[in-house]
Amino acid sequence: MNALFTKGDATRQRLTESMLQLIQDKGYHGAGLTAVLEHSGAPRGSLYYHFPGGKSQLGSAAILLTAAQFRLSISEGIAMTDSVDGLVDTMVEGLIGQLVGSDFRDACPVAAVTLDAGSEDEQLRAACRDAYASWIAPLEAYLATFHTGDTRGLATAAICLIEGALIVCRAQRSTEPLVSAARALKLLFAPGNSQEGDR
Repeated sequence: MNALFTKGDATRQRLTESMLQLIQDKGYHGAGLTAVLEHSGAPRGSLYYHFPGGKSQLGSAAILLTAAQFRLSISEGIAMTDSVDGLVDTMVEGLIGQLVGSDFRDACPVAAVTLDAGSEDEQLRAACRDAYASWIAPLEAYLATFHTGDTRGLATAAICLIEGALIVCRAQRSTEPLVSAARALKLLFAPGNSQEGDR
């Protein structure tokens, strides 16, 4: 373990990961703090030590964690592929693997929190807003390397397509909505005013 990663850091990470998993399984409102403590094995006092703001602060930390994970997935996909089609395939294959591996439980916790509590809790709404912005930004920068159109609009539409597809996948217990979204994204990213679609 990194010497800079303390026991306290490890406890905070366990609490955050437990909150994230419970949001996936039960939604934000179903992820009670007692359940988080049981899932993480952390003492009650540590929860309020690391998250004095309570459930909203812990939920925001969970959103920050999942946002960083998917942002890394996007960045790695951009680095690993040499075409927009390859990037779309890499992103969607990773999400399909996550869905199937969790028996369709793990969709997108950011969407779950946005729908479940984002309208009533400003801290959570801001965390969800920032999560989406952190995914749009690298896609926008990538598209700008070869596209002459509205790259921010395209990147935003891409995240909307993926998020919607994940919700429908979970409802249908099928990966077909993501496969369909991938086909649409390839068309969306390669309009007539783009170059060849390569980086």
